Amino acid sequence: MTARHFSTLDHLISRFDNGLKTLTQGANQATRRPDNTHAAATVSDADLMDEQQQKHIAGLMRINHTGEVCAQALYQGQALTAKNGATRDAMKQAADEEIDHLVWCEERLQDLNSQPSLLNPVFYGLSFSIGALTGAISDNISLGFVAATEDQVCKHLEEHLTEIPQDDHKTRAILTKMLEDEAHHAHMALEQGGTPFKPAVKQAMTLMSKVMTSTTYRL
Repeated sequence: MTARHFSTLDHLISRFDNGLKTLTQGANQATRRPDNTHAAATVSDADLMDEQQQKHIAGLMRINHTGEVCAQALYQGQALTAKNGATRDAMKQAADEEIDHLVWCEERLQDLNSQPSLLNPVFYGLSFSIGALTGAISDNISLGFVAATEDQVCKHLEEHLTEIPQDDHKTRAILTKMLEDEAHHAHMALEQGGTPFKPAVKQAMTLMSKVMTSTTYRL
């Protein structure tokens, strides 16, 4: 059987569909579950934390959810303009794995009687554009950007884990598994030829990420 050749329009329609699914609550299903989340589900959040703690954790999970929205957009944008088929496939695989993170964060927000950020469409559009731009420059730069971005995400997750109560096993299990996956994605990107970014570039990315974290914590 002859393999189907997808046109540019086909790819654009696919990316648009992925974007809608990313931004629509309940549109995706997780294929994996972090350890301990099922056991922790038998304990009420109201029994573990007061209202102020619950709002704070919801704010942190909203940041993480938006981070996963941005990751989806970044990978989809990069896959659209990647020049090498292997790079494109790697981006798609990483995006598929990140869907689990998206669902976990969304479900945890629901548990905490909260909701995703209203700014997600804005950050999705910006991240998709950045992904497409870096992919158009070169696959090595694109992969390097993935590695640098995942490093930033790992730092956020590590910081958040220090703020989550030890007895909030469900949130901690989610963030711990996400941290493991993100570190793997960063390593994979460099292994596939990603260009390591200089500290000055990473510092600029840190400043940009603070805009996202400071706004989505509340909105």
